[in-house]
Amino acid sequence: MSGSTGRLAGKVAFITGAGSGIARAAAKIFAREGARVAIAEIKPELGRATEESVKADGGEACFIQTDVTNEDNVRESVAATVRRYGALHVLYNCAGGSVAEDKLVTEVDMSVWGHTISFDLLGMFLCSRHGIPEIIKSGGGAVVNMSSIAALMGFTPAHVYVAAKGGIISLTRAMACEYAPHNVRVNAICPGVVMTERVRNRIAPGANQVASKFNERMKGHPFASGQPEDIANIAVFLASEESRMITGAIIPADGGLSSY
Repeated sequence: MSGSTGRLAGKVAFITGAGSGIARAAAKIFAREGARVAIAEIKPELGRATEESVKADGGEACFIQTDVTNEDNVRESVAATVRRYGALHVLYNCAGGSVAEDKLVTEVDMSVWGHTISFDLLGMFLCSRHGIPEIIKSGGGAVVNMSSIAALMGFTPAHVYVAAKGGIISLTRAMACEYAPHNVRVNAICPGVVMTERVRNRIAPGANQVASKFNERMKGHPFASGQPEDIANIAVFLASEESRMITGAIIPADGGLSSY
């Protein structure tokens, strides 16, 4: 389903990190629901692969090489999207992730702090900085930010990742307050365990002590593990007019891991 039909018909969406994982699934589903999609991805081979996949499915998309940590690059990528499609209605800040070297605050190397805060938090900040004005010019729309269950639980030992994702929650609420009068809604999703290739490797049974503890806890949460499409579907809802009463919300998609 694309073009003039679908839940996102007539919308233009800018999705960061869309070369893989949740964001790639989102690019395909957004296009299927009628959106024209800018695939903002730093790796050309991944970005082009997503573009080709969307087009093969009958959707409309374009790859725009984007480093979300570089403001000049972000500014030009957003501008290129508007030049191509004439507007911007949806910003899905999905680029980000943790690294295996993330540790306790007393142990982690400061290079991990620089990388993670830049990739996860600064990237979302810069894309919002340059995306929101274009959404306002287009008459309003939605910003969907990717946080994490880690920000709701004080997840350990990845303390830097927790800090970055916690910052996304706070900034989501602040932006929701500020831009509501401009018809811009801002929400965040906090996924639990999403079975991307990176996550499967990280939590494989016997991979490490943290993985063992995690897999033991998962036995009591049968809904806590999902696929990239599960989170992408939530993003579609938040981007669509179906969620027109929702802003400033922090939505856990974690099978109850952060609740019990």
